[in-house]
Parts: sequence; structure tokens; C-alpha cells
Amino acid sequence: MEENRLTHFNEQGRAQMVDVTQKDVTKRIATATARIEMEEETLSLIRQGKMKKGDVLAVAQVAGIMAAKKTSDLIPMCHPLPLTKVDLSFEEEGQRALVVYATVATTYKTGVEMEALTAVTAAALTVYDMCKAVDKGMTIQNVCLLDKTGGKSGDYHREGSERR
Repeated sequence: MEENRLTHFNEQGRAQMVDVTQKDVTKRIATATARIEMEEETLSLIRQGKMKKGDVLAVAQVAGIMAAKKTSDLIPMCHPLPLTKVDLSFEEEGQRALVVYATVATTYKTGVEMEALTAVTAAALTVYDMCKAVDKGMTIQNVCLLDKTGGKSGDYHREGSERR
């Protein structure tokens, strides 16, 4: 049952940063997603590049990359990782939603799931920030890990999450 023990707690039940000293260095990749629902007009303004604050998707992409690199500063038990790739992409979903994807990679002793999740969240928040003047009712939804490869726990793929 030791395998099922929550690893972020020490023997006294207090939070700890997991010891990865003995883990193997392997290539690790994770992809996460977030969905931003908005008014049709808002998505149209983004598409046309007519938001007053500038190119929404370019700024959101940079925000996502920066956030992935700073994940260990934001999430207390995350290890600082030497990221080898951070890539964000955006897809329109119908007339009222924008979907953000982030893929993050490293060759290290621990995975990049949190970095991918942090990247899509920061990108989605940036879209909200840049568009809130015209649409305060936007919602950020369905932030989740789509897949991850590498490491001792093996690969993971969210069922039903095939990208278009």
C-alpha cells in the first residue's frame, strides 16, 4: 500500500516537496486544455484583431509560456524544471468559444503536468483580461490534463479527448 500513499506529505502528515533524487531522468511531455466561452462579438473581435489592448492570442500565448516557466513559483510543491518546450495553440469552437492547448516537455526526473495546466490557465486568464471591457461574462471552463507521457507512472490519455 506504500505506492498509494500521497507523496506530498511526510511521516508527520505535513506538506513536503517530493524527493525525486532517485528517480530516472526521462523525456516527459504533457498536454492540457482550457475553454473560454464568450459572446459571438467577442470572438469576432479577437479573430479580427480589433481588441483595444492588442493581439489577444499573441499576448495570451506569451503569458502561457511565461506561466509554465514560473509554475514552481506559483504551486508550492512543484519542482523547478528545465523545460525544453512550451507550445500553446488556440482553436475556435463554434461561434462562442476559444479552446487553448498547451504542450510542455522536459527531460528530467518529474513530469510537466502542472506546467501545462498552469500555461492554459494563464493564457485563458489573459484572454479574459484583454477582452473584459467588452465581455465581462466570459467563463473559463474544462481546464484539464489531456495526456502525459514518460515517468514511472506511465502514460495517461484522457478518454474522449481527441483534438480536432
